[in-house]
This record gives sequence, C-alpha cells and structure tokens, in this order.
Amino acid sequence: MTAAWAEPGNASSVHWHGRRMHGHLEQARETIATALNATASGLVFTAGGTEANNLALSLGAERPLIVSAIEHDSVLKTARTRDACEIPATAEGYVDLAALDRALDGAAAGALVSLMLVNNETGVIQPIAEAAALCRRHGVLLHCDGVQALGRTAIDMQALDVDMLSVSAHKIGGPQGVGALLLRGGIAPPAMVIGGGQERGRRAGTQNVPGVLGFAAALEATVGDGRTAELAGWRDLMERRLLDGCDGVQVIGAGSARVAGVSCLASPGLAAETQVMMLDLAGISVSAGSACSSGKVTASHVLNAMGLARDIAGCAIRVSGGWASRAADFERFAEAYLAMIGRARRAA
Repeated sequence: MTAAWAEPGNASSVHWHGRRMHGHLEQARETIATALNATASGLVFTAGGTEANNLALSLGAERPLIVSAIEHDSVLKTARTRDACEIPATAEGYVDLAALDRALDGAAAGALVSLMLVNNETGVIQPIAEAAALCRRHGVLLHCDGVQALGRTAIDMQALDVDMLSVSAHKIGGPQGVGALLLRGGIAPPAMVIGGGQERGRRAGTQNVPGVLGFAAALEATVGDGRTAELAGWRDLMERRLLDGCDGVQVIGAGSARVAGVSCLASPGLAAETQVMMLDLAGISVSAGSACSSGKVTASHVLNAMGLARDIAGCAIRVSGGWASRAADFERFAEAYLAMIGRARRAA
C-alpha cells in the first residue's frame, strides 16, 4: 500500500503511470477472485461491505425481495424500505429454511433472496448451500453477505452456489473502506455510483488502488494461515471459564456451528451498554450488537429474532478475536469479565 501511495497515476489513465496502476489493480482483482473461487471479471470493488450489499440489493429494486430477520442493518434496513419478506430465525440462530421454502412458494417470479453466511453478532454459520438449493429449485437469485465469514471460514463462491457475494477487507486485517461484490456471470446490478466507466461501468469513481492492494495482501496472508483452530480453542476455553465462574451467564449460539473467535455473551441484569463501558475502563474493547451500531446501544434485533427474552437480548455483548489475537488476550478478557460480574453483583 505504501508503494502504491508513492506511485503517481490513475488506474483509468492511458499513460504509462496509469497503465502500471491498472496492472496492479487487475492483479489484485485476480488474487481476490481466485481465493474465493470466483471470476475476476465479475468482481466489483466498493468502499466496503455496506456498499457491496446495497449494490447487490439494487438488483432487487424492481423484484420481490426476501431476507432473513438476522441480517446486518445494511441489508435489513434496505429491505424494510421495500416492504420485503422477512424470514424468521430459529432459536439456535439459523435462518429458518422451512420458512424460506414457504416464502419462495409464494414469491413472484424473479425474486431476490439475501442471506448472510455468518451472523456478525453470534458467529453462527448459516446454511447457505442448502438455501441456494431452495433458490435454484424456485428459480430465484441469491445474494450472500459474506463479510463476517471472510478469514473465519472457507468461502468458495462456486460451492456455495450463490449469484452474488459481498466481502470486506477490514475483517481480515486489510484497510477499512475497501470491499467487493462478486457476481456470477450474466448478473449485472444497476450502478449506484454514476460517472466514469470504472469497474466495467458498475461502480464509477477513481479506484482506490492502495486499498485494493492491501485487501489482496491481507487475503493472501489469511488464507491457509492455520489460525482458525487456535482461535476456536482459545474461545472455547474462555467460555468454559465464564460458565464455570458465573451463574446465569449464557453463551448465545453455543450449540450451533460457529466461526472461531466470536462469542455472544449474556449476563441477565447487567445492561449491555454498562458492560461495554465497564470493560472499556478495563482496557478491553467489545461491542453490543453490531460494531457498526455500537454508538447507539439497543437490544439486538438478531437476538430478538432468535426469540430470546428482552432481559437476555438487552444484556448481551459480542466479543471478537481476530488475526492479532493470542491466548493471553482471551485469558485477560475472562479475568476482566469475571471481575466485572463480581463488582456488579456486590453493588446490587
């Protein structure tokens, strides 16, 4: 990224510097597409996962839209402006496939379904391949929000059998503000950003070549790095320590398939906002609900959709480990969490 910042040239220019930057851009496009088993020609660079999701849903502006009730706000809020059909979730945190099948039975031709691969609050891995089979049977398109899954579980666009896939660089240690929408051949959502002909006319504006190179470099460093099993083990030990040390603490989605490094913890009677502040004072950063909404702590729509009581949903925090996390970080969090619960109960 530093080398690209130091190099002049617009990737859309025809002079030597421009052609050189264009070459860097296309090499990164190929790297990312190959890692996700997608086609480079179908990869559209965006300013992040939210824009990628919105670009995908722009294809459904004139189509019936079906989403799950546990989607990220960038999908759910867009869907609610279009009177979309919302599919409920199970108590285990999965999208209800039987409900999806019923919704598809009643959907008009040409519908668009949007489902996430990994829930950003619980870490529960969604049954996307099974949902894709339902969509194929009903002849509708499927968009998959893969933002939270990137770097935490294998993503193979062909194996998932989805038509569109959203990803974001910062989830794997890449730069913030860079993402991509990957498209199956023949799929062409209308451009949301109009201007020059960049990204084959699908997203105008001078491309962020340094950011794109950072995205590709982070993805190359992440794929096959062997950290997943380590993270899962550290997380599981942390959760066991909390369950053994705190009566009433719950791990949301503990019995479901989850990605490594993500825990959704609920302590009834201690508001999520209070937990975030107490842990922050201890030097530990966690979120309540989606990190994108952490400035306005409210009861999680995901946990509400799972049918959890309000005294649970309003007292849950999300703890995430990532590429830089180590065993000591999980141990330190457990110590701080136990101390926090102890102080809160003594003060009650």
